[in-house]
Amino acid sequence: MAISPTTFLYDLDATTSVATITLNRPERLNALTFDVYAELRDTMKALDTEPGVRAIVMTGAGRGFCSGGDVEHIIGELFARDHVGLREFTRMTCDLIYNMRACRRPIVGALNGTVAGAGAVIATACDVRIAAEFAKIAYLFTKVGLSGADMGAAWMLPRIVGFGRATELLMSGEFISAEEAHRIGLYNRVVPQDRVLVEARGVAERLARGPSHALGVTKAALNCEATLDLATALELEAHAQADCMLSPNFREAYEAFRSKRDAVFV
Repeated sequence: MAISPTTFLYDLDATTSVATITLNRPERLNALTFDVYAELRDTMKALDTEPGVRAIVMTGAGRGFCSGGDVEHIIGELFARDHVGLREFTRMTCDLIYNMRACRRPIVGALNGTVAGAGAVIATACDVRIAAEFAKIAYLFTKVGLSGADMGAAWMLPRIVGFGRATELLMSGEFISAEEAHRIGLYNRVVPQDRVLVEARGVAERLARGPSHALGVTKAALNCEATLDLATALELEAHAQADCMLSPNFREAYEAFRSKRDAVFV
C-alpha cells in the first residue's frame, strides 16, 4: 500500500530516492495531535521497507519544526484518561521513536524553527540534524510536571551531548539557542533559514546514493553497541562486516575504484 498520510505532507522524489515528511500545522507550530502521532508511527515503520526510499527528510511547515503535543488536542484530553488510557498514549509516542531508530533508512532532520517538547525528541531521533539559525530547542517536559525522560530522550540525548549536558537539558526544560545546540553537538550544522531544507536534502541525497544495506547495519550498531561490552560489540561488528562483504555493493566499490569511476550502489 502506498504511503499517503492525511495529517502531514509526504513526498517521494523518485530521482533521488529521498522521501520528505513535512509536519503541516503551521498555525500551531506543527503541534502534534493523537492522529499525527499515530500516522507518524505507522509511516516510519512503513518507510523501513518502502520500495524506492533510500533516505528521509523530516521538516515542518511555516516558522516551526514542531512545538510538541498540542495543548488543546492532546494535553487537555489526557486528563480524562485513566492509567491504562495514559499508558496507551505514552506507548504510542515511544513506538514512533522506536520506529524512527529501527528504520534502516537515514533520517535527516531539517529543523526550520522552534523545536520543543516531543518535537525535540523527534529531532533527537533523527540521524542528522540540520538547523536554522533561530531553531531554539527545549525538552519542556519538566516545565509541565512531567519526567524529562520521555519518548527515549534519556537514552538518546546522553549519547549525543554527554551525560552532564543531557541531565541539565532534561531537568531544566529550558530552551537553548541553535548556536549552543551546535556547540554541544546536538545540531550537526546550523545554516541560514532559507538554506535549511536545501542543506538537509543535500545530506539526504548523498546518503541515498550510498550503500543502503551498509548504512542500515551502521545505524543498528549505533543503536545497540553503547550497552554492550567491548568483546560482544567486536563480535557483532565482525559478523556484520562479513555479511556486508558478501553484498554486491562491496564488489561495486572495488570495481569502481579499479575503473576510476563513481560507485553506483544498490
